[in-house]
Amino acid sequence: MATPVIILTKSDLCIDLPEKLDEIASVSMGVDVISCSSENGDGYEAINAYGGQGKTIAFVGSSGVGKSTLINRLMGQDLLATKMIREDDDKGRHTTTHRQLLRLPNGGIVIDTPGMRELQIYTGNLSKTFEDIEEIATRCKFGDCSHGTEPGCAIREAVENGTTLSEKRFESYQKLQREISYAGLICPPA
Repeated sequence: MATPVIILTKSDLCIDLPEKLDEIASVSMGVDVISCSSENGDGYEAINAYGGQGKTIAFVGSSGVGKSTLINRLMGQDLLATKMIREDDDKGRHTTTHRQLLRLPNGGIVIDTPGMRELQIYTGNLSKTFEDIEEIATRCKFGDCSHGTEPGCAIREAVENGTTLSEKRFESYQKLQREISYAGLICPPA
């Protein structure tokens, strides 16, 4: 069983860290969010707790987000090559070119992966991740509600009052539904 964890790297560079963490938490219900900094070591104990004896961690993200730097810090030594962000466009550089398995000092295993250009979802079941939206949708007046302009739409009401459902979270849900349908997978609408 996989346990997703969102890691915000380079937190020392973030001017409004509490605000960013709140934004992430608002769209990632039920998923732990950890911020870390390789500059000052913040957050590494929390990350290390996920990789004890018999556990495997895999870091997934775009080039330049700090995956290899994070692994070096967890390893306690600079084993993996890292590069600075490009100055001309602030984009990451492809440093890691292949997957690599490493044994952590705490007995766990970490997988270093190359940077990704995109992440596609290969499951049609959003019900677990968006349980709250699925539950609100059951209160819509019409069973085939598209959550647009129909009268009695519980989703629209929840978004408008802003206390039960944020617009960003609902937009994320809709975006993932579209991606799944483009991939030809079946996802029942909320």
